[in-house]
Amino acid sequence: MTVSTAIARLNAADPDFARHLDHLLSWESVSDDAVNQRVLDIIKAVRERGDAALVEFTQRFDGVDAKSIDDLILGRERLELALTRISAAQREALETAANRVRSYHERQKQDSWQYTEADGTVLGQKVTPLDRAGLYVPGGKASYPSSVLMNAIPAKVAGVGEVVMVVPTPRGEINELVLAAACIAGVDRVFTVGGAQAVAALAYGTESVPQVDKIVGPGNIYVATAKRHVFGQVGIDMIAGPSEILVVCDGQTDPDWIAMDLFSQAEHDEDAQAILVSPDAAFLDRVAASIDKLLPTMERAEIIEKSINGRGALIQVRDMQQAIEVANRIAPEHLELSVADPQAWLPQIRHAGAIFMGRHTSEALGDYCAGPNHVLPTSGTARFSSPLGVYDFQKRSSIIFCSEQGASELGHTASVLARGESLTAHARSAEYRILKEKGN
Repeated sequence: MTVSTAIARLNAADPDFARHLDHLLSWESVSDDAVNQRVLDIIKAVRERGDAALVEFTQRFDGVDAKSIDDLILGRERLELALTRISAAQREALETAANRVRSYHERQKQDSWQYTEADGTVLGQKVTPLDRAGLYVPGGKASYPSSVLMNAIPAKVAGVGEVVMVVPTPRGEINELVLAAACIAGVDRVFTVGGAQAVAALAYGTESVPQVDKIVGPGNIYVATAKRHVFGQVGIDMIAGPSEILVVCDGQTDPDWIAMDLFSQAEHDEDAQAILVSPDAAFLDRVAASIDKLLPTMERAEIIEKSINGRGALIQVRDMQQAIEVANRIAPEHLELSVADPQAWLPQIRHAGAIFMGRHTSEALGDYCAGPNHVLPTSGTARFSSPLGVYDFQKRSSIIFCSEQGASELGHTASVLARGESLTAHARSAEYRILKEKGN
């Protein structure tokens, strides 16, 4: 196998830099009409025929010889069995990662609060966990036990009553690491179904699959399209685009390290994006040489090659200040600040899903075991979105209690505003509670 890279080289001093960068960053998560229609048909079938449709689609798409829905249900004892089937090193790694993820997310948990005003009016917010969350996990060879931990643990920390996992098992192929991760993370129920049919089952419920309040977890174009269609019926985490990494480097980090950091995201798929920004042109040359040297040693060299050649870039900037400006313009999923003093630049970072500080902090640590969540906003959505967290599994209700005096005082204000909007019933509802002056 012959692989070679022709990674794009951009210079921020180029008058056309902004246009070239926009072209590099462009990516649309748009389903074609055929995919869209198939997903709609699948959702309709699951809504109408429930378990029977799930069994039929699992037979057809996954090649699983399931006779009934019972063949697609894994009990808690099966998850516990998976723990005994993985190696001791794997179990230790999963438990270490789970403990770190849990410890980090426990600090995110929000509590209810109230305060009382001088007239006795009480205002506040009641924070309540979702009743039930659905977790989609890719199956087969492309299995990610780390995603199970990252999605299920925040839900459990939030206090979600039941976490239901769906995971396809193409041709009956079960990934023991995924089931072991589910056991450690506290997943309550597992169904071995996947694709749009699994999303539909979670969103609408079937005779066996319970309806959930929110669906989280990554999937292919059919899963993403189904999540779009069921949003509103249930909540969803996000519609994720390809994985991204942006490395900002001052030119003093080992170029082999940087090349491998770029590979760590490029190996996900051909549409993944890996970009390096540096003011040191000679360093960009050294990283390019490292890319060419290391690429043939990679198991997923062909995927990396297509990703690097198609959407990767080495960007030269004037100085570190401009490097930060470019980083904010890109708003990456993963941002590595591979510089001498990352803390000094942190206040200027406005848009990034996760920020990896310093030369020794590889993005890969965040994917597995650092603690923060690896479910992050992509495709520039870090401008307005945040990592998955405990707050995604909690909802907030406003609390308003008016004392007699408070209702009277607020009633005057509400009356004026309501009548200004020509909503007389609103006004009179408030006015009924205005205290009459003594003597009237």
